[in-house]
Amino acid sequence: MSSLQMKVVAAVLRLAYKPRMATAERGRARVAAPKGPSGPPAKVRRRHAVSTRRVGGFDCHTVAPRGGGAARAAIYLHGGAYISEISPQHWTLISRMADAGVRVEVPSYGLAPQHTYRDAYPFLTEVYRQLVADVDAAAITVVGDSAGGGLALGLAQTLGDAGLPQPGRLVLVAPWLDLTLSNPDLPAVEERDPWLSTAGLHEAANAWAGGDDPTDPRLSPLGGSLAGLPPTDLYVGTRDICLPDALLLRDRAAAEGPALRLTVCEGAVHVYPLVPAPEGRAAAREIVASVAAGTAERPTGADPAR
Repeated sequence: MSSLQMKVVAAVLRLAYKPRMATAERGRARVAAPKGPSGPPAKVRRRHAVSTRRVGGFDCHTVAPRGGGAARAAIYLHGGAYISEISPQHWTLISRMADAGVRVEVPSYGLAPQHTYRDAYPFLTEVYRQLVADVDAAAITVVGDSAGGGLALGLAQTLGDAGLPQPGRLVLVAPWLDLTLSNPDLPAVEERDPWLSTAGLHEAANAWAGGDDPTDPRLSPLGGSLAGLPPTDLYVGTRDICLPDALLLRDRAAAEGPALRLTVCEGAVHVYPLVPAPEGRAAAREIVASVAAGTAERPTGADPAR
């Protein structure tokens, strides 16, 4: 049973956010809307050692513990349907990772419609290449939420072709795994999701694909190879449109070999570890602990999927 706070969050999302992408017309308007700032906020800069560099024409921010000496590192790929900039909730989780002694690389990949996945992959691959030159790959975790979770899995699937080693772990938070949104179980879950709508998401997906086939694994990594991928943690709620594909990814991982631990949180909304509710705070603690330690933490406050 979900907490009162989670129920309140769901009610607010349904009233204030669900309408924003509820139709194709509104989705197109959101795609075309001006983008916001992408740099670390002042409170993150005050708390941590923060620097920004240009990589292939895009900004990459490094958030690290003051004093240096971080033994572990992470790349954080933010969500936002590939059309919205990084949010304060993302920076809060990134800051907590830095508090735990982790160096966090935050690539500001270009957003649709000005940019597509064709711009993102070379940029992210180079960010990862630079990081593994400084930190052993086994000490790196690639973390992504929503659209960024799909991008994190897609990146891992392409590292071998780039001649790069796999990271030590992937952490996927409600990843958007299939841009076609064609899972037959999705409509039933969409009715329960107080936030996301397929009508608007189709518009975001089309813009991010830039006219290319949305089944390409770089766009829909659910259809890509899972062979050789590192241990993976996946978090999703039962009131999240991403749930059906998360279950498919779990089943495919069980058949193809990579160790995948799926945690399904009853009553939780999309990207619930970023949500100010007991379930979200518990999941965020687990994520930070696993990134800092390089190993999975036993879930608390949620039921691990079988």
